[in-house]
Amino acid sequence: MLSDTAIKNAKPAAKPYKLADSGGLYLFVQPNGGKYFRLNYRFEGKHKTLAIGTYPATSLAKARTARDTAKIQVADGIDPAAHKQGAKADKKAAIELQARIDSGEPLPNSFKEVALQWLGSLSDKNSQATKYKKLRRFENHIFPTLGNIGIAAIKASDVYQTIKPAIDKGEIETAQRLRAEIAAVLDYAIVHELAEYNQAQPVLKQIPAKKVKNRAAITDPKAVGRLLRDISNYQGTFTVQCAFRFSPLVFQRPGEIRQMLWADVDLDAGEWRPYISKTDFIHFVPLSSQAIAILKEIWPHTGRGKYVFPSVRGDGRPMSDNTIRTALRTLGYGSDVMVPHGFRSTASTLLNEQGWTPDAIERQLGHMPKDKIRAAYNRAEYLKERKTMMQAWADYLDGLKAGADVISINSRRA
Repeated sequence: MLSDTAIKNAKPAAKPYKLADSGGLYLFVQPNGGKYFRLNYRFEGKHKTLAIGTYPATSLAKARTARDTAKIQVADGIDPAAHKQGAKADKKAAIELQARIDSGEPLPNSFKEVALQWLGSLSDKNSQATKYKKLRRFENHIFPTLGNIGIAAIKASDVYQTIKPAIDKGEIETAQRLRAEIAAVLDYAIVHELAEYNQAQPVLKQIPAKKVKNRAAITDPKAVGRLLRDISNYQGTFTVQCAFRFSPLVFQRPGEIRQMLWADVDLDAGEWRPYISKTDFIHFVPLSSQAIAILKEIWPHTGRGKYVFPSVRGDGRPMSDNTIRTALRTLGYGSDVMVPHGFRSTASTLLNEQGWTPDAIERQLGHMPKDKIRAAYNRAEYLKERKTMMQAWADYLDGLKAGADVISINSRRA
């Protein structure tokens, strides 16, 4: 049997040689002085050799312990060499896996990897802005819990725990959107044979019904007149004044107004043609003479830039989404009385009372039918009426602002 002294004193020779210990363990001495513990054993009738370690990093005592462990493995039907190689492979895989996690890369066949593939497949169907919003939702709300779970291992309880924070906050619409997008990823996985079941489906019934809360809006004509007079007296910056006065004339979504591009405006034709990402279409907004006058007022100030109503900071961004809301509050209109989105409700209510075609009003609000053919028909069918309606609406607002006793009439005959 070997001893530490014998190992230390073993000198290299012209050729490699062995110093035997016991139980098949031996020290292999190389001509360059390297000393390696090896174990000869038989497994399934074949002679094999197991590399145990290098001396002195591996002591004689540790080598003997490794020999005894290997013999137990052989007795249990385990090949020590194959087991060691497997352990090395597992360690390497674990290191590579951690490196991917640290670098932010998705794990193979993980929910995150499949979700990113699904988002990539939407490139021809969604605008870049829409894709970015979806990605941000995944990064903020979904990937932290589901990202590293194997796509086929996702459970309904995992999906529910992901959307539960939104439910607990009462953000029902957010919870519904998150569940729907998780379901879309799982549907994609099923189609590509990466999963068999959509575990987001059972979660749908666990989301409470959304309590519909209509946005505050002023619909009484006299109160609308007072609001318009207050808006005309607003003392904010010139850009905000123009955006404020412009909003009730076109009654488009607040985000569409604040991000209004000069490139989408044709003053000669009297049209604004924004792209509406919410419903994915180019909207035609007829401009009344009053709306055109406001745009001509602001043109010398912002016409050389990208946005009609840019941020006052001059940083190349559009006006803040809270600007008009703040302006309303400054005038004494709290969020329980009137909000920027309320201009749409005001117009819809009063125009319907005046007898304008409901489809024309809906089309002017930018509510597109899901049927693409019907959508194209509506644009052609109601554009003429909408032009007449928008001018009549602006004239009606002027009358309310002046305090006149304006009578609502059916103006479709024009």
